[in-house]
Amino acid sequence: MPDVAVVGAGPNGLAAAVTMARAGLAVHLFEAADSVGGGLRTAQLIEPGHFHDVCSAVHPMALASPFFRDFELSRRVRLEVPELSHGAPLDGGRAALGYRSLERTVDALGRDGGAYRRLMAPLLDRLDGVAEVALNQLLRVPRQPVAAAVFGLRALEQGTRAWGVRFREELAPALLSGVAAHAVAPLPTLPAAAAGLLLGALGHAGGWPIPLGGSAAIAAAMVADFEAHGGVVQTGARIGALTELPPARATLLDVAPPALLRIAGSRLPPRYRRALESFRFGNAACKVDFILSGPVPWAARELADAGTVHVGGTRAETAEAEHLVAAGRHPERPYVLVSQPSRFDPGRAPAGRHILWTYCHVPAGSTVDMGGAVMAQLERFAPGFRELVVGFRVTTAAQLADYNENYVGGDFSAGAMDLRGLLRRPVLSPVPWRTPLHGLYLCSSSTPPGPGVTGMPGFHAAKYALKDIFGLPAPSLGL
Repeated sequence: MPDVAVVGAGPNGLAAAVTMARAGLAVHLFEAADSVGGGLRTAQLIEPGHFHDVCSAVHPMALASPFFRDFELSRRVRLEVPELSHGAPLDGGRAALGYRSLERTVDALGRDGGAYRRLMAPLLDRLDGVAEVALNQLLRVPRQPVAAAVFGLRALEQGTRAWGVRFREELAPALLSGVAAHAVAPLPTLPAAAAGLLLGALGHAGGWPIPLGGSAAIAAAMVADFEAHGGVVQTGARIGALTELPPARATLLDVAPPALLRIAGSRLPPRYRRALESFRFGNAACKVDFILSGPVPWAARELADAGTVHVGGTRAETAEAEHLVAAGRHPERPYVLVSQPSRFDPGRAPAGRHILWTYCHVPAGSTVDMGGAVMAQLERFAPGFRELVVGFRVTTAAQLADYNENYVGGDFSAGAMDLRGLLRRPVLSPVPWRTPLHGLYLCSSSTPPGPGVTGMPGFHAAKYALKDIFGLPAPSLGL
């Protein structure tokens, strides 16, 4: 019998499994799907020989997450890091450009360059402290209070109507709004601003890596390490109840609260069950994957070198699109998040072909096909785009929910990204990874720090399980 059972082989379940196995414990990992990965899967979705990331494609946290840093991911997976981390096109062939070099970005932003430097430079100077705040439970005293204060004050500015005070032109606000909109939340709000500032700072530090071979390469590296340390993986194993698991001393669940309720059932105390039942999910995504006969013909040619492009127009247009989604509507001009992986990883498509990864935000549970709206936005900023489309595939929010039980209603964040949703994730507790059942831990993105391929929910849960149940410290994860 194993010492530890882990349910769910997404990035957080894998991080938990790797950590427990590295501690010398016998670990059995159960995954409902036929393959591991969760949000780290790559597949030939449209035509053979064209490899699309099913969920995540670009990994801003891969070089900053304490788990992945300890795991030495960059030594295990080849990561291509574009010099132009991200960009945001505007009408008239203009674009806001976020380079890895802060000074190059400042130069490209014109009159607002100096104001942008004053916003971002203090975060870069204290990036470890900022990441420590952002990648942990918020109900704690930060280890670096000055970094926390600098980060908090800037989030307060960019997360309120004060966001219009600092800048005089359109480029810098568009650049920041494009990154903040990753949060699937109205703009401006504090959580969106905090997410945007962290991601923006990471774009100037290590950059936003694209794994060669697709996101599945990250999952493969984690599974290889897990199995090398004695771990056992069982796919095609959907767990319906705790009684279906071996009687392990510790059980870690990479599942959303509804699945925790289903699996643990009446064994959970009534108060905790009620808290899980009231857990709120956020809005969702409609994903559109493309095969193209050539690179995207951006009107702003510099965007050809961007790993990620935020297609939403001005700050006001992006904010309007996100407010419509929050109101339960589908924008005619949605905010579209775009990645161009074959520009940096030619093996993802045959010679002369490119793949393009896109999604836009939609209301939770949406069955609306947003393919036309996404193409219209791309055509707006890349005239001639439609003529390059060889094939495309739409995944609605409802289909995204069917793909992964954790994406309730198509919410790939596994929980609302507002202040309440960050503090009560899934409950208000200094150690939200622990459940009231001895030896049972939650390690999904429904726990801090929330969404993104960080491995941190699993890492946090595993460290508490090691301490609580086995009296062991966190192990070394490096090669």
